[in-house]
Formats: sequence, C-alpha cells, structure tokens
Amino acid sequence: MSEAAKAIVGEWLEQYGLPKLVVRDVEHPDILNLTEILAVVGPRRSGKTFFFFQLIRELTERRGVTRDRILFVDFEDYRMSYLGEDPAGELLSAFEQLTGHAPEYLFLDEVQQLPNWSRVVRTLHNRRAFKIIISGSNSKLLSREVSTELRGRCLEVAMYPFSFSEFLRFRGIEVNQSMVHTSAKGRIVGAFEDYLSRGGFPGVAACDSAIERRRILQGYYQTTYYKDILERYDIRAKETLSSMMRNAVDQAGEMFSISAFTKTLSQRGIDCSKRTVANYLAYLEEAFFVILTEKFAYSQRQRTANQVKCYLFDTGFKQLAVNFSPNKGKLLENLVAIELRRRGKEFFYYRNRGECDFIVMNGERPESAIQVCWEINEKNRQREVGGLREAMKSLGVNDALILSHEGVAAVDEISQTPVWRWLLRLE
Repeated sequence: MSEAAKAIVGEWLEQYGLPKLVVRDVEHPDILNLTEILAVVGPRRSGKTFFFFQLIRELTERRGVTRDRILFVDFEDYRMSYLGEDPAGELLSAFEQLTGHAPEYLFLDEVQQLPNWSRVVRTLHNRRAFKIIISGSNSKLLSREVSTELRGRCLEVAMYPFSFSEFLRFRGIEVNQSMVHTSAKGRIVGAFEDYLSRGGFPGVAACDSAIERRRILQGYYQTTYYKDILERYDIRAKETLSSMMRNAVDQAGEMFSISAFTKTLSQRGIDCSKRTVANYLAYLEEAFFVILTEKFAYSQRQRTANQVKCYLFDTGFKQLAVNFSPNKGKLLENLVAIELRRRGKEFFYYRNRGECDFIVMNGERPESAIQVCWEINEKNRQREVGGLREAMKSLGVNDALILSHEGVAAVDEISQTPVWRWLLRLE
C-alpha cells in the first residue's frame, strides 16, 4: 500500500470539510437502504460532486452515519497517479488500516478515471458489502454507458443545472404561496429575468460579471465540442459538428431539418451525408447540449420522419449566439422544455394547420397541451390560442395551459400563468 493512498483516505477522514451547499431538489433512493449502484449523470459543471456532499451530509447529520463509515474519493486527484495497478484496492486497504474496519458507503467521483472502472465497480457491488454511489464527466460516463457497463445493476439520478427554485435558494430568496401577493414578488420576478438569461449552471449563477459569465459558458461549450463529442466519437468532420453546435445556439427552439441542413452545408462547400448529421445530432443530445422534441404521432415511424425541435440544455448558452437579441418567447419555450425534461415528462410538439409547443404524455396517451409565448395580444391570439385548441380537439386533450411572461387572466376559458409561477409549481 502506498503512502499516497493513506494520505488520500486520511485527508478525507480527518481534514476534508464539506463545503457550503445549495440543497438540490433531486429525488433519489434512500442511501441507507441502497442495494443497487446509484449513478449520478448529467452535464459537466451541473453540481454532481456537490450533490455527493449533500448525500453525505444527509447521512452524517440526519441518519447517524459517522464519517469513518464513508469513503469519498475524487479519482481526478493528482495523487492517484502514485497508486499501483489496483487503486480501489489500495484505497480500501488504507481505509481499513486507518479505521480498523471497511467502509460501508463508497462515493466514487469521476469514476471513469479509474482503470477498468465498470469491472471494478461491478466487483465491489458483487461483494454486497458497500452502498455504492458513482458519478463522472459525461464524455465517459453517459447514461447509455452506465446502463450498458453495469448491466442492470444501476439506478440513475439525473443532475441538471439549477432549477428556478434552486436558483432562488442560491440567491437566498425563500418562496411560499403567500409571497406572490406581496412586494416580495418583485424580487422573485427580478431573479427570474436573471435566470432566464444566465441559465442554471452554478458557476455562471455565482458570477456577477457578464463578460466572465460568457467566458465560463464558452469554456463549457468548447469542452462539449472537444471532450464530449470530438474526441469521444473520433469525429473527423469537424466543420460539420461546429456548424451544428452553432446552429443549435443561434436557432434554439426552432425546427431542425436534417435534409435542409445537409443541403445548406453543401451550398457552403461542406460535404457530409444526412446520416452524419443525424448521428452528430444524437451525439449532441447524449452530451447534454440539446433537447430534441419530435412531432406528435401515434406511430414511431411517423415521428422520426418529421423535423425535430431543438432546444438548448441550458438557456445560458444563448448568450453565445452570434447576434444575442433573442426571441424572448422562444427563450421562455426553451426554459419550459428543460423543466419538462427535469420533471421526467415525455413530450412532443403538435403541428398540423396550427401548432402547439408541447403535448405532454401519460404513458401512450396525450395528457395535456401547453402553449408558450411572451404574451397574448391581438396579433398572435388567433395563432397561439387557435393552435392550442386545434391540438386539444385533435388529440382529445382537456387539460390545457398557456404559459407567458406575466399573464394571469384566462384566455378563451384556457388558464394562463406566468412561467416563473409554473416553474415554482405555484400555478
């Protein structure tokens, strides 16, 4: 056993203080009774490591678990390079030597850095002696890889950037039902304007400088491009991928046609196939950069034959657009798409004579219809309300909602509520 292993474990046991946390509203299984491996997956810099600390704090402060029953390891620690061929074994041996017993809870952060990580984690799980929680950067520990590598032994928790309620908690703004009828409402609405433009990445939320926020987001953008897609999939058509990411930012919330985009690239002298564009689009979704929404149809074949709507996984990326004068209605729509995904909803868009932004499903059945716009006025009333009513009638949906920036009055007997209230479930 190396001295590095003892130093890493000893530091955790004696010196590693848990940082100040913004509690995340993430449903997760009871760690005390965990029998499967828990994998925390999501985009880079969304707060996965701090969620680990939240779980550890819950164990130690609420469930009576002492620190010497928990081993937290960051496999990006530079000292890992001093360990031998079996780093996990060395760390467990060091823990036993320092405490006199084996740990019961293993929090393995950036686990993809561990050689043969999936085999090691499966072996540890087979011993039935540990509660195992893992996380990693999405370039090497994507949701698809987790379920494949761990072969059905795994539960997944999705970690998104801050929700609006978490963003308010970060700002120190407490929310309850009565506040929306007091002067405190102004603070909430002001914070919502910031959240809409900044997005929810914790590092961006903490930054007061607009220039610095843009620099941080540009770093995330470049990391997604190089680490999560270009290197991971050995992409050779770099210009195609770059064009697709730029289009996703510039045209967030708009329809995306694989055929039309391929033709546009060809006109610019960039040679690529429709299959290449389709594959790259899937990679962008896997890397938590975009959210893709298909047109509603009862037939899967019909769904895939139509254009998709392409939303950004975080509205902050819109700050990187070439001309940042965003369509605010589309920005609101993008925010709703993120929240529906966060809530675990399956949803589609409706398009026939009219259009409806979101058809939310309950199993195989359409459950509700949602139309999002900045405001309802005489110019757009027929388009917005007409498209919503057409979708309701066509799909047999009775539950409908209009989400806008500040509207509260029902429109043609259809409920309307501000997006910020809907995000906080105050509707």
